Amino acid sequence: MSPSRKRRVAPNQLSARWRSWGGYALFAAALLLLVAFLFFRGPRRQTYGQPWLEFSGEKALAQTQKLVDFGPRPPGSTALKDARAYIKEELEKVGWQVGLQTFSDDTPRGKVTFVNLIARWPNELSRGRLFLLCSHYDTKSFDSIKFVGANDGGSSTGALLEMARVLSLHPQLAAQVELVFFDGEEAFNGFTKTDGLYGSRYFAKQLKKNGAAKRYRGGILWDMIGDRDLTITLAPDSPAQLARDIFTAAEALKARSHFTYATSNTLDDHNALNEISIPTIDLIDFDYPPWHTAGDTMDKLSAESLQTVGAVTAYYLAEMAFR
Repeated sequence: MSPSRKRRVAPNQLSARWRSWGGYALFAAALLLLVAFLFFRGPRRQTYGQPWLEFSGEKALAQTQKLVDFGPRPPGSTALKDARAYIKEELEKVGWQVGLQTFSDDTPRGKVTFVNLIARWPNELSRGRLFLLCSHYDTKSFDSIKFVGANDGGSSTGALLEMARVLSLHPQLAAQVELVFFDGEEAFNGFTKTDGLYGSRYFAKQLKKNGAAKRYRGGILWDMIGDRDLTITLAPDSPAQLARDIFTAAEALKARSHFTYATSNTLDDHNALNEISIPTIDLIDFDYPPWHTAGDTMDKLSAESLQTVGAVTAYYLAEMAFR
């Protein structure tokens, strides 16, 4: 048998084969790069719609009126108990689950029982970090005047009830937010380490005690946000990134002129949260002449102001808080 002969390939055929193989190699490499990109780029950024367009200043004002109609609402009073029942009912009506955090504390007027309301969306993201939205719903106790706290206690709480309605329309966003209504923000005599901010101090203490503070990525506190002549004054010690983002959100909604820095820091419910490393900013209009007077009534408020703060906050939550 004669030995087999090797098949000779013409130079032009060899060139064609190399070009063909090179084309396949390039295609395979491109395919691998595409798969790697899709695999390693991580999850797509969640979108939450445009809740800032759904926030209604008029509805927030109507909720504020409902609260003011209960009259003065100092801690332990029947009026505050009725207001609490109303808040709970309104939250549950739009799908929130509400828990009562009841505790007692020593005050200059003896032992007083306080009740915080904590609302979470059903089936919240079990591994997600929550964002806090807070307000105090009590009013300061006065013996000499009828203080209904339309702005101080009323406006922020009414607006938070409206925000609860708006968030309920966006369940994926609502599942990442916790609503807290603090009792006992007001001091009985004057703000000290043991008088005033009772609800927020207790709330923060419990989070620190059970190691749950790490579950929260940040927070926004509302207080006195309904003034007709609205100027939200951020404290100089506000968490820097939060402040920048709030200004950016306000700019996006053409409301930047209503937000500025205060000349001094503010003692409010956000302090206790910052102390346990939950970066929290206080959106408050502290330039309010009727503060702690009988003149803090509904005629000093406007739906437009509530609309501004509510929309800016909703924009921040949907576009920035969970980046």
